[in-house]
Amino acid sequence: WRGREGAPYSTLVPSDEVTINYRHGLPVITLTLPTRSERCRFTVKPMVTTVGAFLQDVQREDKGIERAEVFATDGSKVSDATLMEVLLMNDFKLVVNNTAYSVSPPAKEMLSSEHATEMEDIKSLVHRLFVALHLEDHQIRKERELLQKLDHLKEELLPLEQMKARITERADAKTSRLLWVGLALMSTQGGALAWLTWWVYSWDIMEPVTYFITYGSAMAFYAYFVLTKQDYIYPDAKDRQFLHYFYQKSKKQHFNVERYNKLKEDLAEAEESLRRLRQPLHLRLPIQEINDKD
Repeated sequence: WRGREGAPYSTLVPSDEVTINYRHGLPVITLTLPTRSERCRFTVKPMVTTVGAFLQDVQREDKGIERAEVFATDGSKVSDATLMEVLLMNDFKLVVNNTAYSVSPPAKEMLSSEHATEMEDIKSLVHRLFVALHLEDHQIRKERELLQKLDHLKEELLPLEQMKARITERADAKTSRLLWVGLALMSTQGGALAWLTWWVYSWDIMEPVTYFITYGSAMAFYAYFVLTKQDYIYPDAKDRQFLHYFYQKSKKQHFNVERYNKLKEDLAEAEESLRRLRQPLHLRLPIQEINDKD
């Protein structure tokens, strides 16, 4: 066995000097420290621990170790960035100073079902921890994407908002004129009935007329209910007339109401996602629960 520069190592130690056992689903590497001449155990987390981190732990434990490297059985050096999970799949050689240890990890098939289950649980836990530790980076990227989406939606909505404001203003003015016209007609009707009652005819003659006018008004209100399935309430009737004028103006000016509503919904959804992203406690809560809490 030779090092990467071709010089032979002074000692090649049998595999029983470095042992690997699994405890609670994690591999425990036991080896003899050269300076302290005592056995030391190193518990590694194969999913996150790299070869370089393991070698640093060994050197940190024994300050007399000047050199610590890992080689494959064919003599090629194992990169420090390699995960311990990958390293423990095959035999390898651990070089500490000038001593090379031949290491044979236990085959996975030899692990008990209980240990295998524990290992899967540990892997799942490590994965969740990894996600939690990198959640901030994910949040920053997601926030940047949402901000870009918001800017894009606002740019698309700006001309539509301006057009909608003009249409709304005209529809509102037309609705207000209609209300004033209705008030003027009712005032004219009342004045005409009063003039006919006191100056032209008597109340005995005008009473049946006012009765049929009242009955005709009731029929008109009932017809409104039959056609709209709504009671004739002045605010609702005003809103209905406003929408009628609004859609009429939108059609003439080619204002796409459906596209505008879709953009508004996308904008509201993006703003809600951004709000949830900036409140970590709400990240895993459904929107309904958040609304209930608010």
